[in-house]
Amino acid sequence: MTAPDHRTAPGPARRHAGRGTRRGATSPRAIASRSLLYALLVALALVYVMPFLIQVSTSFKTEPDAAANPVSLIPGTWTTAAYTKLFLNSDFPLWFRNSLVVTLCVTVGRAFFDSLAGYALARLHFRGRGVIFAGVVAVMSVPSVVLLIPKFLVIKQLGIYDAYAGMILPLLVDAGGVFIMKNFFESVPASVEEQARVDGAGTFRIFWSIVLPMARPALVTIVIMSFQGSWNELSHFIVSTQDPALTTLTKGVASLASGQLSAGTQYPLKLAAALVMTIPVALLFFVFQRRIMNTSEGAVKQ
Repeated sequence: MTAPDHRTAPGPARRHAGRGTRRGATSPRAIASRSLLYALLVALALVYVMPFLIQVSTSFKTEPDAAANPVSLIPGTWTTAAYTKLFLNSDFPLWFRNSLVVTLCVTVGRAFFDSLAGYALARLHFRGRGVIFAGVVAVMSVPSVVLLIPKFLVIKQLGIYDAYAGMILPLLVDAGGVFIMKNFFESVPASVEEQARVDGAGTFRIFWSIVLPMARPALVTIVIMSFQGSWNELSHFIVSTQDPALTTLTKGVASLASGQLSAGTQYPLKLAAALVMTIPVALLFFVFQRRIMNTSEGAVKQ
């Protein structure tokens, strides 16, 4: 007979050690620290979400109720009067249409031209390429406010002031988008393009049919950044137009603070306009957020 191996036997000491480990994982100190962490996260989330909840609630309040209880989350009397006035008794539909036209044109233009410029800087070898890329990076570091007066002078000189062209053309290319696309194209294996070039494809055909479809995550990022940036743009539209027929949402909503539609605080009206203004950007982000995070899409094995 062989003696039992005490090294593998689940003796009392081993059982007690396992219990001690499990107790340590749920000790009162660990529970307290985790609860404190969760409480802090909930508090931060409330601080971040609370203004949006107040905005939604106030948009359904009456004018006296909003003035008496501005931070209340439950309206005393539910009403859609602010939305009715916004869409039927104001120029809000015109502002929305102008913003939609400008935003769609700018988004499509940026996605196309940023991709072209990024591909040229990443793949084409020409004299001055490094200087041009340095200029792109330099433009990214310049505050947009500094460029307002030169932008106004150029728009006036070209004769496109108070026109859709003056609102759209200066926004068609973005230095940040060119930088993103250049870095993404540099990560694409050059062997893919070499094979297409051997088959007789030209530079633009290689870019359009082979490389650009592989850049879908970067393109989605550019689309969302361009849509959000042009939809929320204000300073450029201030210096590019003053015609009321070309007023965008940002200019129109800002004008509500001056009492354009009626007297009083107009809290429900202002916050209803702001809420409607946030819906397109929020929808675009929620629809495409998975494609932004899927950065491995289009990867090629060498």
